[in-house]
Parts: sequence; structure tokens; C-alpha cells
Amino acid sequence: MNFKLKGREHKLRTDVVLADRDTHELFTDKMRYIFLELPSFTKEETECENDFERWIYVLKNMETLQRLPFKARSAVFQKLEEIVDIASLSKEDRMKYDESLKVYRDNLAVRAFAIEEGRAEGREIGRAEGRAEGRAEGRAEGRAEGRAEGITEGREEERLKNARGMKTEGIPADIIAKVTGLTLEEIAVL
Repeated sequence: MNFKLKGREHKLRTDVVLADRDTHELFTDKMRYIFLELPSFTKEETECENDFERWIYVLKNMETLQRLPFKARSAVFQKLEEIVDIASLSKEDRMKYDESLKVYRDNLAVRAFAIEEGRAEGREIGRAEGRAEGRAEGRAEGRAEGRAEGITEGREEERLKNARGMKTEGIPADIIAKVTGLTLEEIAVL
């Protein structure tokens, strides 16, 4: 609460439980309310001794703070500063930020899916070709060589499939080249 209740003792924290009005019997021990009366917190930034007091200080003074205190002390306060920075963007900038975040996450998901799908397909192709050649030659050397060739071909197919998927999603060719190891010329003809 950012105000003081009239007619009550003023203290920072008040624990409230639910009770029957007539019998005053506790309704349940599973529910309770904790009210923080922010105006009752009077410590200054330098007087805050623990994270609870630091949180209360930040909550009470959020509207007037020029900088976020305590961020060097804890990763939680660093994350809070990031959230505050995003929340303070204009509506137009926030929409641009949200859209760029969505595109980034979509690209990550598409890439992860394409890689996993390509790996699975590459493994299956490699196994099938390795088995076929191994059976045909009937020798241990032939099986090993056939598997190796099948795996190599499967991996190449996987790279091409991943590149096609990324290109379809509009990912720039230079990034596709970095991820797949293909040349820009190979990507251009996909």
C-alpha cells in the first residue's frame, strides 16, 4: 500500500488471516494477506541492510529514482533495471522492441527445429545407406565404409535442408553461411 490506514497502528508489515466474523474461528491456515505500508518505511538507501529492505526502498521510491540502486549487489536488481528500461520505452519503441524480440525468438525456434529435423533425417539416411552397402559387400570393411559414406551424405543433406529452411524464414545469407558452413554461392542456388 502506498498510503497509511487511518485508525491503525502504523507498521511496515501487517499479516492478516481470514476468520469467521461471528465465531472468530480461523477460516484456513492456507490463506493470508501480507500488507506492506510503504510510507512507514523510513530508511534511506545507505541504511538498507538486506535485500528485503532494498526491495522495499526501490518499490517506495521507484517513481522518483534517477538511477536504480543496488544493481551492483545482486543480479536481481540488474534484471529489474533491464525491465525498467524496457517499461520506460515509448509505445512506438516498445512495439518495435517486441516485434524484434518476436522475430529473434521465431528465428531461434526455426533454426533449432531445422537442425534437429536435419540431424534425424541425416542419421536415418546414413544408417539406411550404410546398411545397404554393408549388406551388398558383405564385409566388415564395406559396412564401415558404407556407413561412413551414408553418414557423410546424410550430413550434407542435413546442411542443405537446414539452409533451405533458414532461407525460407528470411534469415540473411551470411548468417546461414556461418551456421551451415555453406558458401554464399551454394546458398544462392537453393
